[in-house]
Amino acid sequence: MKELYIYGASGHGLVVADIARDNGYENIIFIDDGKNKYPTFEDIKKTNNIPIAFGIGSNAIRAKLFEKVHNSGFKIISLIHPSSIISSSATIGKGTVIMPNVVVNAKATIGEGAILNTSCVIEHECVIDDFVHISPNVALAGDVKVGKYTHIGIGSNVIQGIIIGNHTVIGAGSIVVKNINNFKKAYGNPCREIEDIK
Repeated sequence: MKELYIYGASGHGLVVADIARDNGYENIIFIDDGKNKYPTFEDIKKTNNIPIAFGIGSNAIRAKLFEKVHNSGFKIISLIHPSSIISSSATIGKGTVIMPNVVVNAKATIGEGAILNTSCVIEHECVIDDFVHISPNVALAGDVKVGKYTHIGIGSNVIQGIIIGNHTVIGAGSIVVKNINNFKKAYGNPCREIEDIK
């Protein structure tokens, strides 16, 4: 019987569990460090022969837990929904979760611990750095670069060749036609930098 821990028992964790089941995992054990019915990481730390995936939506929290899990000797796995289309020349980092109907095209690079949410499109030669969250129905044209810890909001579109910095938030429904700097909140059509993220 294939077993898997999922770190995070919120709504996002439930979606990740569905993807795990679609990948043949039969015994899924949620772990969560909150005050709830689930075992904590400390409870399972000695059973690191079972692989682990992440069900945490927050980029910063996911990155912190990823490091803790990695340092404890667990095998961190990626989960890809069977309905997604992933180019054979794309690279997917460990700990990434790819939701239903995602398209990742030729020579795209996806970093560690990323979330590619439902029906997003990552076109050819895009580079998505570590611990990025691409929301549902986002479309990135070819050769877009997205920096670490960035979140691109639902339904946004990014034209080809754009660079979006680290620790940046792109608001829902934005149309990104020029580069966005590090540590910025940006939104609109056309998307523009609104304020700094401290």
